[in-house]
Amino acid sequence: MIGAGPGIGRSVARRFAREGLPVAAVARTARTAHDTAEAVADLGTRALALTADATEEAGLRAVLDAATAELGPPDVLVYNAALIRPDAPGELPARAHLDAWAVNVGGALTAAGHLLPAMARHGAGTYLVTGGMPEPKPAYTSLSLGKAGLRALVALLDEEYGPAGVHVATVTVAGPVAPGTDFDPDDIAEHYWRLHTQARADWQREVTHGPRPDPH
Repeated sequence: MIGAGPGIGRSVARRFAREGLPVAAVARTARTAHDTAEAVADLGTRALALTADATEEAGLRAVLDAATAELGPPDVLVYNAALIRPDAPGELPARAHLDAWAVNVGGALTAAGHLLPAMARHGAGTYLVTGGMPEPKPAYTSLSLGKAGLRALVALLDEEYGPAGVHVATVTVAGPVAPGTDFDPDDIAEHYWRLHTQARADWQREVTHGPRPDPH
């Protein structure tokens, strides 16, 4: 789990742990990684707390190797890292857009390139990424661009590795995540488990979590 912070990351980690899967919790800070690993361990499942910045390729590859050495080749890889901030078109300098892209898309590509070839050779595996912004919004320009790029990346990875048995998909979250709302992270986490356990004939490449229908 890359991007194992409070919210979706921690909820997804706990959802998989409830099924008995060991979890490697990767976060940018040691405290965040430790808190998620502790929340997983409370469920009786083995957990590792690992620290890496998703934009630093060598560091990210190193922690993925460390997780694999400790827990074995992963059955599922989740990329949940994102840089979420409001910015209007033309507001940010090009460098800031590149920095946002490095988190929102670059890290996802690094992780895929490092682990998906081995999954393909094994003939099985799941790679799930957290998407968003189903419709681009000018108030969130860098995030809209990043999530559009992430959707394109999932399509490319599905074409590249899907035929070899690797399920690549995105969970698109169409609103702000908060416990007790229509976007409760525990509810969102159910999509990840369902995608991971889908029969190959039923594979979906994208699911969208939106608000509950108005009963009235």
